[in-house]
Amino acid sequence: MKLTELLCLERIDLNANVINKNDVINYLIELMMVNDNIIDKNVYKQEILNSKIQNINEIIGGITIVYAKTEVVNKPGISVIAVKNKIDYDSLDELSTRLIFMIVMPEDNEDLYLDIIQQLSQMLMDHNFKEQLINANSPNEFLSLISMKELEIEKIIEKPKDCYEILAVTACPSGIVQTFTAAKSLEKMANKMNILFKVEIQSAAVFENILTKDEIKNAKCIIVVADKHIDMSRFNGKRIVMAKIADGINNAEMLLKQAFSNETPIYNFQTETNKKADKNLAILKTLYAQLSEGINKILPILVATGALISIATLAVSYNLFNISSLVDNVWIANSYVFGNAIQGMVVALLAGFIGNTISSQIGFASGFCCGVATQLNSIYLNDQNNPGILGSIIAGFIGGYMVIAIQKLCKDMPKQFDEFKSMIIYPILSIMIGGLITYLLSPYIGEFNHIIAVFIAEMSLLLKLLLGIIIGIMMTIDMKGPTNKMTYIFGISQILEGNIDVMAAVMAGGMVPPLAIAVATSLFEDKFTNQEIVMGQENFLKGLLFIFDGITPLIYKDFQLVRVTCIAASSIASGLVMIYNCGIMIPQGGIFVLPLMVHPLRFLVALLAGSICGGAIYGLWKEKSDK
Repeated sequence: MKLTELLCLERIDLNANVINKNDVINYLIELMMVNDNIIDKNVYKQEILNSKIQNINEIIGGITIVYAKTEVVNKPGISVIAVKNKIDYDSLDELSTRLIFMIVMPEDNEDLYLDIIQQLSQMLMDHNFKEQLINANSPNEFLSLISMKELEIEKIIEKPKDCYEILAVTACPSGIVQTFTAAKSLEKMANKMNILFKVEIQSAAVFENILTKDEIKNAKCIIVVADKHIDMSRFNGKRIVMAKIADGINNAEMLLKQAFSNETPIYNFQTETNKKADKNLAILKTLYAQLSEGINKILPILVATGALISIATLAVSYNLFNISSLVDNVWIANSYVFGNAIQGMVVALLAGFIGNTISSQIGFASGFCCGVATQLNSIYLNDQNNPGILGSIIAGFIGGYMVIAIQKLCKDMPKQFDEFKSMIIYPILSIMIGGLITYLLSPYIGEFNHIIAVFIAEMSLLLKLLLGIIIGIMMTIDMKGPTNKMTYIFGISQILEGNIDVMAAVMAGGMVPPLAIAVATSLFEDKFTNQEIVMGQENFLKGLLFIFDGITPLIYKDFQLVRVTCIAASSIASGLVMIYNCGIMIPQGGIFVLPLMVHPLRFLVALLAGSICGGAIYGLWKEKSDK
C-alpha cells in the first residue's frame, strides 16, 4: 500500500499550533478521527503514551514518527503536522522537530506497518525532498510531492539476484525506524557508487530481505551494522566490516569503501565461549538502556529540586533582600524545605521509574516500594549510611525483574485468573519479596555508598584534580556513549550525597567540547570549510547550554583528532572545577544555572581554559580543508 493511499488532505496541517508532546498527540489523533480511523481516541492516546515514540530527528533531521498498534484502530491511516516551534519530548537533549507523522495501524497488520516505515525512511533520506516537504505551502502540494516521489522510487531497477558485490545487515534493538534508515543510507550510497548491493533488515522479531547462502557465497564483503547481537555463523570465512547503526546512517560511504579494502579482516566463527560473552554483552546493553530511561524520567524532578534548594541557599549566602537565615523569609524557608522534601523521594521515584522500564506499571509499584525499603534503615536506625542513588538503581532492577520472575512462575495458571494475577498476585508478591531483599541489602549498599561519598568529600587537592581529570576523560572518551552516561549518573548520585563539586565537573566536561570546536573554527578559519565555520559558531551556544551534539558532524570526519581535542579540553576544565571547589545541585541547564552555582566565576575560568586549550589543539593539528 502506498503512502498516498493512507494520507488525505484533511489529515495534513502545515501550520499546527502545538507546544508539547501532549498537544502533538492530541492534535494528530483528532486529525485521524476525521475519517474514523480510530474507534476510541482515549484508549489510543494511552497506547501512544505507553509505547516507545520512534524519533528519527537526530538521523535525518527534523522528522518525528509517532505510532502505536492497538485493537481500537478501525483502519490504517497517516496524519501529518508541521510545527515551527521546538517540541519537548521528555529527553535529555532538546529536540527541534519540524514534521510529525502519526501512523495508525490495526494490531494484526505488522507487515503493512513495516512497509510504511520503510517507504517513509527511504523518502526522507533524500535531503532535498525532505526540505520540500517541510517547506510545502499547502496540503495539496505536500500530497503531490509524496505522490511524485512514489513514482520515482517505482522506477528503480532491481539488481540481479545472487551476484551482489557487497551485502549488509542492519539491526537495532531500539526501533524499526533506525534500522530502516541505516539500510536506506547504505543503499542510497551504494547506488551512487554503482555498487551491486543488498541489505538485510533486522528489528526485534522482524527479518526482511534475508540474505541467501548463494548471495553470501558470491559477495566480496558483508557490512554488519548492528547495535544488538545477531547470528554471525553464516558469514564464516567472509570479509566483514563491523559498525554501529549511527555509522550506517552517517558514514555509509566510508563503510562501503572499507568493504572493498584488502585490509578488511576475514571473519572466523566464534567459539561457544565467545558466543556466551556476546550474550552477556547484550544483557548489559539492555540493563544500561533501562537505567538510562529511568534516569531520563527523574531528571526534571532533580532539576526542580536543585533549583529550589539552590535559590534558598543563594539568598542566605549572599544576604539577598536582607535574608541572613532561612527563618527570615517564609518563601525562602518553604523553597528550601520543599526542595529537600521532594529530593528525599528521589531514591524511591528513580527505583520506580527503572522498574517501570522493565515491567510497566506493576514494575513501577514494585520498584518504588523497593526504593522505599532501602531507606528504612536510615529512617528507623538513624543510620547515616544511606544507600542513595546506588541503592535506588539496585532497588529498581530488583523490583522490575521480580515482577517478571513472578509472571513466569504464574504463566501456567488458567487464563481466567489473568486479572486476578495482574491486580493481586504480581504487585503483592513482587513488593513483599523485592522489598525484603532490598531491605536486607540496603545496609551493605549504604556502607559502600558512604565510603565513596566520604572519600570524595575529604579528598586532598591533588586527588580532587585527579578525579576531575578522570571525569573529563570519561565524559568524552566514547562521545555520549555508555561511559559518558554512567559518569553523568555518578554526578547525579553525588548531588544527594552533598558532593556537588562532582556534578559541576561533569557539567564542565560536557560543555567544553563544543566550545573548544567553536574556538578552533574562530581562530583557525583557514583550516575549515565555510559550512564548518558556521557550524562552529553554533557550537558556542550549544556548549553553553550543555548540548554535546554540535560536534557530531566533525566526529565522523576526523574521529581521532576530535576525540583527543575533547578529552584534553574536558580534562582541563573538569580538573580546574574540582580544585576551584565549584558546585551545582542542578544536573542540567548549562550557563542558565550559573547564578545558582557555587563559585560561578571560577567555573567560567575553568570553561575558558579548557575551551582555549582544546581549540588550540584542534586548530593546530587539523589539516586544511578544501573550501
